[in-house]
Amino acid sequence: MGCGGIGWIMEEDSGPRKILEYSVNCPVCGSSMIVEEYLYDMPMVGKVIISTGKCPRCGYRWSDVRLAEPRGPRRIVYRVESPDDVNALVIRASTATIKIPELGVEIKPGPAAKGYITTVEGIIIDVLEKAEFLCSDEKASLEKCREKIELLKKARDGQVEYTVVLEDPEGVSAIISSKARIEKLEDEGGD
Repeated sequence: MGCGGIGWIMEEDSGPRKILEYSVNCPVCGSSMIVEEYLYDMPMVGKVIISTGKCPRCGYRWSDVRLAEPRGPRRIVYRVESPDDVNALVIRASTATIKIPELGVEIKPGPAAKGYITTVEGIIIDVLEKAEFLCSDEKASLEKCREKIELLKKARDGQVEYTVVLEDPEGVSAIISSKARIEKLEDEGGD
């Protein structure tokens, strides 16, 4: 373990390699913050760029992950049909939208969106946690909440079939599985 975030950089090809450093305005307080980008050759995935920054004034943290080689605007469709299918690795860049139509889920990128690496199960767990929080509101319909939470738990465990659609206009997101179907993402001409 090193200090200053530099100690974990290893020799080329054995770990992340710093490729860029730049300054941006913090989206929270407006102060200048440094963003560092690292190139990493990830097993089963290929080269990815990991970006990270922390505002020295307010402590806001920003991170993103994306494939290093854009593959053009694309839609990745992945069908969950068994419990093992929830283990597929997902690289979601900050520009990507995730849709799960059967579960009524849509995760859209916002101005401060962050990219991440997770699994299909990880996406469902995140949605489940948010649903449980929203359902804690006294105005929430108890019956609808119970139904949604039960459906999400079954989805997390691969007990119901559903489709994960990852749409990325920059083509730097991926679902790592031989079952993932890649389609060209057409401009749908709307907001």
